[in-house]
Amino acid sequence: MGKTVAIVNQKGGVGKTTTAVNLAAAVGMKGYKTLLVDIDPQGNATSGLGFNKRDTERSTYDMIIGTAPAEEIVKETKFRRLDLLPANMALAGAEIEVADLEFREARIKNALAPLREKYDFIFLDCPPSLGLITINALCAVDSVLVPIQCEFYALEGLSQLMNTVRQVKRKYNPLIDIEGVLLTMFDGRLNLTQQVVSEVKRFFPQKVFSVVIPRNVRLSEAPSFGQPVAYYDRTSKGSRAYDELAEEFLKKNGKTPLSHF
Repeated sequence: MGKTVAIVNQKGGVGKTTTAVNLAAAVGMKGYKTLLVDIDPQGNATSGLGFNKRDTERSTYDMIIGTAPAEEIVKETKFRRLDLLPANMALAGAEIEVADLEFREARIKNALAPLREKYDFIFLDCPPSLGLITINALCAVDSVLVPIQCEFYALEGLSQLMNTVRQVKRKYNPLIDIEGVLLTMFDGRLNLTQQVVSEVKRFFPQKVFSVVIPRNVRLSEAPSFGQPVAYYDRTSKGSRAYDELAEEFLKKNGKTPLSHF
């Protein structure tokens, strides 16, 4: 059964979708069948893999509301061993609609259940909020990966996220764990960056990935071409960083790469 991982931080602009797209692509390149689930109404993971959100008739909205099974919504991407459950504009209204549905916290968990046998890893790109869609994601996954930007307010709001994870663990999903914390937009030349790193390691002892994601122009450009950075420019710093992150992620999960770049 595949492992499910939510990539979550209620703070926007921390590299959440960048991490979801590029880690999923890198794990796929290493030989593991991977599914990326876009449950962010902005749909940036969907466009980041080359799909037009406006042309996507059925999406994770239908999966959550129950108007179509997830298996019928999955799209094959042109990237190695990587499939997508896309988002579209309809997802923006799901938060309100889900509130009135039966088993509202388990909608995503139940929808993804039939797919877990088909994939080695399933990554969920969550909205930048702690609303009902994110709660749904936390109820559905085995672990949580938290990207944190190396900037002054890095830890702002994280205690709220950790409280939410603890509540979900107590009420709905006793097996949920912290997969790891990923430092993004890293610039080792700045004193502030080093201070943030120390602070994050103190807040999350033993949980910070050793790989850090640098600020990188190619990483920023890749989504506008509808490609993960490994396909856009595999020699870039950003591509190498996500390749190393995939290696570290797989090692933590007792897996070895089955193939390489």
